[in-house]
Amino acid sequence: MTTTLEIADGLATITLARAKAHNALDVDTKVALLQAIDKVAGDRSVRAVLLTADGKNFCVGQDLGDHVAELKKSPEHAMDTVAEHYNPVIRALAAIDVPVVAAIRGACVGAGLGIALTADIRIASQNATFATAFAGIGLASDSGLSHHLVSMLGASRAMGLLMLGDRVDAVQAADWGLVHRVVDDAEFDTAVDKLALRLATGPTEAYRRIKTLVGASADGLDAALDRELDAQRHLGATADHAAAVQAFLNKNKPRFAGR
Repeated sequence: MTTTLEIADGLATITLARAKAHNALDVDTKVALLQAIDKVAGDRSVRAVLLTADGKNFCVGQDLGDHVAELKKSPEHAMDTVAEHYNPVIRALAAIDVPVVAAIRGACVGAGLGIALTADIRIASQNATFATAFAGIGLASDSGLSHHLVSMLGASRAMGLLMLGDRVDAVQAADWGLVHRVVDDAEFDTAVDKLALRLATGPTEAYRRIKTLVGASADGLDAALDRELDAQRHLGATADHAAAVQAFLNKNKPRFAGR
């Protein structure tokens, strides 16, 4: 099995499970990953998603063995995987309306980086490294990297990463804003579990609206103000908001039911 899915207590954990291949993305893995994402998207019991990987590395990108086989068989169709696999995976992952966390240990490269940057929050181990790798084999980018890198880093840094292929360590990635938090290797699993549980038990409706607002932020201030008004009106009438306000007044910690 190249990708696993576990759903428990409101948390869906999607795990890349090709540790011996450094979680390189062969066809079976890409298909299984999309199936897992689609299943999560259709499950209303899911309140947060954790995207993680077995082994020492998060994902080294495209499985080049698979790619070479496709080039030999049919060069004109070797890049069909972008339309058939990568674009659907990124679109489906981006469309999930609850928080998505990517837990990154070791190498996060190429399409693996594209997948990680599509998550809402990235938490990285101290040993994590990030790179694009496409130009090194004569390609540009896919998996949304040209969009995400520019929106997160600006055009200059995006150009540098895409053209030069330099590796960025976890500290620099955090400094640039590619990851939310860097954690010591020994504490990584505990920190990931704590963050994922926090999101899975948090104000789910508020998280959904936050994702919508941030995703549409490029539309400008006036549009943002209108969307915020709509979001606050909706959320102000939810059971979670009422319960949280009452808990605050009672000096208790709020407990969110996701409604």
